[in-house]
Amino acid sequence: MKRSPDEAGSPGVAAAEGATVFLPIEGMTCASCMRRVEKAISGVSGVAAADVNLATERARIAFSGRQADIAPVVAAVARAGYTVPVETSRFAVDGMTCASCVARIEKVLSAVPGVLAASVNLATGEATVRHVARTVDAASLVAAVERAGYGMRPLDKAAAGNAEAIDRRDAETRALRRDVILAAVLTVPVFVIEMGGHIFDSFHHRVMALLGDLNWPLQFALTAVVLVVPGRRFFAKGVPALLRGAPDMNALVVLGAGAAFLYSSVATFAPGLLPAGTAYVYFEAAAVIVTLILVGRYLEARAKGRTGEAVRRLVGLQPRTARVLRNGAEREVAIGDVAVGDVVVVRPGERIAVDGEVLDGSSFVDESMITGEPIPVAKAAGAEVVAGTVNGTGSFTFRATKVGAATLLAQIVRMVEAAQGAKLPIQGLVDKVTAWFVPAVVAAAVATFLAWLAFGPEPALSLALVNAVAVLIIACPCAMGLATPTSIMVATGRAAELGILFRKGDALQSLRGVRTVALDKTGTLTQGRPSLTDFVVADGFDEDELLRLLASAEARSEHPIAQAVVRAAAERGLELAPAQSFSADPGFGVSAVVAGRRVEVGADRLMQRLGVSVAPFAEEAARLADEGRTPLYAAVDGRLAGIVAVADTIKPSTPAALAALHGLGLTVVMVTGDNRRTAEAVARRLGIDAVEAEVLPGGKVEVVERLRRAGLVAFVGDGINDAPALAAADVGIAIGTGTDVAIESADVVLMSGALTGVATAFALSRATMRNIAENLFWAFAYNVALIPVAAGVLYPAFGILLSPMLAAGAMALSSVFVVTNALRLRRFSPPREAIARS
Repeated sequence: MKRSPDEAGSPGVAAAEGATVFLPIEGMTCASCMRRVEKAISGVSGVAAADVNLATERARIAFSGRQADIAPVVAAVARAGYTVPVETSRFAVDGMTCASCVARIEKVLSAVPGVLAASVNLATGEATVRHVARTVDAASLVAAVERAGYGMRPLDKAAAGNAEAIDRRDAETRALRRDVILAAVLTVPVFVIEMGGHIFDSFHHRVMALLGDLNWPLQFALTAVVLVVPGRRFFAKGVPALLRGAPDMNALVVLGAGAAFLYSSVATFAPGLLPAGTAYVYFEAAAVIVTLILVGRYLEARAKGRTGEAVRRLVGLQPRTARVLRNGAEREVAIGDVAVGDVVVVRPGERIAVDGEVLDGSSFVDESMITGEPIPVAKAAGAEVVAGTVNGTGSFTFRATKVGAATLLAQIVRMVEAAQGAKLPIQGLVDKVTAWFVPAVVAAAVATFLAWLAFGPEPALSLALVNAVAVLIIACPCAMGLATPTSIMVATGRAAELGILFRKGDALQSLRGVRTVALDKTGTLTQGRPSLTDFVVADGFDEDELLRLLASAEARSEHPIAQAVVRAAAERGLELAPAQSFSADPGFGVSAVVAGRRVEVGADRLMQRLGVSVAPFAEEAARLADEGRTPLYAAVDGRLAGIVAVADTIKPSTPAALAALHGLGLTVVMVTGDNRRTAEAVARRLGIDAVEAEVLPGGKVEVVERLRRAGLVAFVGDGINDAPALAAADVGIAIGTGTDVAIESADVVLMSGALTGVATAFALSRATMRNIAENLFWAFAYNVALIPVAAGVLYPAFGILLSPMLAAGAMALSSVFVVTNALRLRRFSPPREAIARS
């Protein structure tokens, strides 16, 4: 019996003209699930029929139209409580030259059944496609793009930094340089012969005496080589685009340079076909147009290469080999051969190959390339090390825990690349304009030609041609296409160098509109663990001896306060004594016998129960309470010995970070589960604007939602209980030293854990959006102002016409200006305390 396509194991898409799609559905367990999914899909507009197969866990969906809109179906399945598995694939795209190319490729990719979204980045030359898993294969996506006249190939998901893409861009730059040189060598004689004769009569007579009737044929030959060899790239892409009725930037060059060349060729070899008095040549215009545009593309390619230097440097951090202990001997192996569990040997000055945990030895490691912090970090047994960091003067061995694509360095590279490929909301306006830009320019050129032919002075045909060519050549959709992605590339790369990772590129724009920053207290403003902050001893007691006794008693307790006392003793190098008769009374304190002495540590209620007066420390206790710290008392052998206070200390970077945030005009709110008195004491000391105290872990989302009523909110946190609030905020900022769950829920990650990175992220966002605004203003203003000038709008009043050669130079420099302006972000510096408002 013949099986249905679904039963036969269809690759996922079958249909007449894309109207039928097979989708995998996860989560179905019974017939009622199947009926629920069918009902949900059938209710989507445009769906003609839906048939769900429980055994294969797939749905066959027939659409009423020729196009299958999958996104509403996926959303409907999710609302019904089931899941359509979704994947994201990345591709390298060849042949893109302008924003029109981007719009066209996105359109053809989005039309492939099963594709939910497609985003193409002109600056990186990459496409990101979000599609239904097991429904769309790479071959169908590549084929769709190739039918549109471009090349595309998958990028290896595991490859950090995509060295292939970097090599491809380098090769393109070298090819452009070669073509620029060849075009310039051939163009200069044409330009000098023709333009020199117009400027100097004596030069014209000498040329005619030397070349005679060979003058124009020689210009024809040199220009033909320029168009056929270095200019071939324009015709190879532009002519097919014209034939498909989808002109791009290459098509504009083909029309402009080609029209000038063909007109000149007719004037040279068949002048009788032209009206009398119009047999002029414009070979120099055709050759110069191609040469100048090639120069512009070469400069643009070099500048674009510099926008990706941050990723290139990150990729270069990982060494190619590692020294591994195997069978008791050191062996140098390729980095790809290092496996989890291998023991790696690190010598002084070497770069660490993979992530791991130190087993033996100690050293200081420079982690600035990962965290942005310049101070080397001490490493000893049990410490974690990450790939790409540089060892100092010591040596050690460590056990590999993460290798290859799982290392932190590889994850950072992927995050930066993902952010660089993001499309900001502001790009939507650009996309709408560029979708119609090139056809509009062609229409404007045709209108210019007809207007000059009908109303222009003699020789009307020549003037009509020249001005139409100028309109075609001066239009620059490239600048509009590059305005946003180049700024994003440079900004996210610079952020990575500063230890800030934008996991989602659109956070760059969202941060610009944030006015309130909500900060979790523990682990964000503070160190995240209590420390001994105050220690005052009564008369007759030695400070070190009392601390030794207290730590010895507290060593048996697992309470965070007890551990803080023990750490303080260890930091002073005090040797603890065994504690006997240990007992802990929750809410009161602990007691033990240490070196024959009875030691009690706890709250004032414990002292009252012991009959020990705490009056001698009344003033000290009041001060501690005002500072939000709870005092604990110590008694030795029934006598008041001292008062101690333990608190989660403020991070050293916190005051400067808060000052910078205030300098940026932001309102700072602290969110904490502490009692209000303690929280407000901390807020007063730090100058925080508002406090949300006594907030339960689940209440942080409610705080964020409440704050959002007044505008966009950014939430900064580090713990597992911060993850919901990070996800709920307009922008979630995770401290990189926090938990993986918090980081995965965030839009921005601070790798160093220093709060100053928050202000840096805000300042960089504002600088980036200013840069994008400058680029877009230039790109749009350039085209709006100069296309009418090229059409000859100034001629009636001022007699001014724009030469096609000047138009080509202006067009080439427009893209270079945009990319160069974006590169200024490489010099961005973090804000200081006295930063001015922007």
